[in-house]
Amino acid sequence: MGFALLSRQTNINFVGFRKIAYAISCLFIAIGLFAIIMNGGLRYGVDFAGGVMVQVQFERPIADEQVKTALQSVNLPGLTVQQVGTEDRDYMLRFSLTQAENQDLRNEVSSALKSSIPDNPSSIQRLESVGPKVGNDLRNMAIEALFYAVLLITVYISGRFEHSWFIAGAMALVLWGAVYGAGYLGFNRLIGVGIGMVITLAACWKLKLNFALGAILALMHDVMVTLGILTLMGVEIDLNVIAALLTLVGYSINDTIVVYDRIRENLRAVPADIDVKPSMADIINKSVNQTLSRTIMTSATTLVASLALYLLGGSVIHDFAFTITLGVVFGTFSSVFVASPILMAFGNVDLYHQKANKNDDYERPGEHGVV
Repeated sequence: MGFALLSRQTNINFVGFRKIAYAISCLFIAIGLFAIIMNGGLRYGVDFAGGVMVQVQFERPIADEQVKTALQSVNLPGLTVQQVGTEDRDYMLRFSLTQAENQDLRNEVSSALKSSIPDNPSSIQRLESVGPKVGNDLRNMAIEALFYAVLLITVYISGRFEHSWFIAGAMALVLWGAVYGAGYLGFNRLIGVGIGMVITLAACWKLKLNFALGAILALMHDVMVTLGILTLMGVEIDLNVIAALLTLVGYSINDTIVVYDRIRENLRAVPADIDVKPSMADIINKSVNQTLSRTIMTSATTLVASLALYLLGGSVIHDFAFTITLGVVFGTFSSVFVASPILMAFGNVDLYHQKANKNDDYERPGEHGVV
């Protein structure tokens, strides 16, 4: 007998809770934006801002001010000392230093700590150095990677659910050319990506690519909320965090596609010649309830893995696991309460019923073992 998380089919009015869900989303986005503004922007790590990062571990707990005092004899401009972990033994040193050999720097830091704190031996666990030019290039590439991921997702969603492969592909090529051209001409790539994202949303709305519009808004919701909470928690944005953001984009869109597949299937099951058709709210509620067990099980198992990495993976992978954990929670939330209700806001059953039946060669979800 197969395992089922829910013993019976649920009948929860998810669409009825959409206003409460929107309020919760707006609250988290507002808190995140406030944290980013108060912080003067995102807090970039050494990977993107440039500089040197040294992780030091002491044999016994020690105060951060004592560590900073011990390094006053070494030329470390802009030194910041941040505790890593909960045992007061691991600290991350960050400073701006463009001309220094890593080996010489390692010896200088080790010698200063040994002479100033002789009764508490220390060891350097990690040392990374990134130039400002390299950091700026990495930051631009990371921003573009997120944009192109969303753009390709737009093409896929539009083609699969609205059979508009050509329109979505042409739009993606134009936007890619615009963003690439802006960077080539020396314009700020962040501004170029922002304009490209706005144009993408406007094009999806104008062309009535509502499935793609809902998916993009849900992904933007996930990324914005996650970045805001990371800034509020004092987490630096580095390559590990960007990798986690790209991962959560893929995870969130996978969950959204499963719900969209069921919505399309239920739309196709509506007879075209009946006088009274079910409302879009009924279709969405039915679809989300039918996929609820799968959604909960997938999210729960992913959370177990990410929490294990967060609690047991060590400081190196700590921020990655924390970002993934946030992404799983808000990605699941957005698939149910953001991506799906947007379909109801921008269309009715007749519109989506026509699109669902546009292609006669319809393949039911899971027909060939892939959902």
